Amino acid sequence: MSIIPTLPGINAETITSARLKTRVLFAGAASGAPVIFVHGNLTSATFWEETMLAMPAGYHCIALDQRGFGEADPAAAVDGSRGLADMSDDVIALMDTLGIDQAHIVGHSMGGGVVWNLLMDAPGRLLSAALVAPVSPFGFGGSKDAQGTLCAPDAAGSGGGVANPQYTQMLKDGERGDGEMSPRAVMNGFYWKPPFTSEREEDLLASVLQTHTGERDYPGDSVASENWPGVAPGRWGVLNGMAPNNQPDVARLYAIEPKPPLLWLRGDSDQVIADMSMFDLATFGKLGVVPGWPGDEVCPPQPMIAQIKQVLDNYAAAGGSVEEVVIEDCGHSPFIEKAAEFNQALQAFLAD
Repeated sequence: MSIIPTLPGINAETITSARLKTRVLFAGAASGAPVIFVHGNLTSATFWEETMLAMPAGYHCIALDQRGFGEADPAAAVDGSRGLADMSDDVIALMDTLGIDQAHIVGHSMGGGVVWNLLMDAPGRLLSAALVAPVSPFGFGGSKDAQGTLCAPDAAGSGGGVANPQYTQMLKDGERGDGEMSPRAVMNGFYWKPPFTSEREEDLLASVLQTHTGERDYPGDSVASENWPGVAPGRWGVLNGMAPNNQPDVARLYAIEPKPPLLWLRGDSDQVIADMSMFDLATFGKLGVVPGWPGDEVCPPQPMIAQIKQVLDNYAAAGGSVEEVVIEDCGHSPFIEKAAEFNQALQAFLAD
């Protein structure tokens, strides 16, 4: 039985593919057009339940716990040297196991990074792709300018070594309090725009606390660096999977055929995926919180929105279809905090 109760109308099953044994959530008739929801970092498939239930008839909704999260096999580590390809390969393997040839894909935050990989590696398997507050295709942290140029050759300032060790320990301990830097405080302070809180706060917090911790999971390992802030990505774990030196060449995206239509959907008050992200170490360097910051010329806060926009503009120029929707007064998880507006935008995109 699942640790976290599912909402009525959601069916949870344990599915074993050629790559991963994990919990998979289903909603809607199996005969409908498949829509696969890919969750972000420090969450699980639980976060998608209300979105799945709000989908109209004619869709078969599927959400998996990705490796390193939720009830996925704890032995299934994330090889960060492959970027997020372990996770995108897991999605394809799940599709194969379920007998799904093509599907609509919806990815949030880190899950958006999984979608970038799916677009480059298996565009023919995607009917469409919705990128919800996605991580930049150049990764998270350690890069500058709209072209994603590395701040340092070893991508210092990104990867497993930049996570807050106090927060990681609280995750490991299952801390449910609301103290400073607790998982609850981070969720309610940054996953959405305060003062919003979800009616399912306790279930969502339980989902956050299911994150697998360690050097092969969250946050991952790291190596010392001569470049600021003294730490660079290692090989294992989810944060190394998002490190800029481990990302595929984004130019591959412009050459794919077919080119699935894309939706870029985000909140205007996102503090996670932003040009001054509150989870980018360079932001704290610029604010004087982390000492020794070498300045904007060497290591500015990553211009995440500018990078995503530039890549999507290039995709459109290469013949792809791109739609952008920005939801006002909304943070990092519009599908939870502004559900009605999000559902309207997503469903209209899928219907087209």
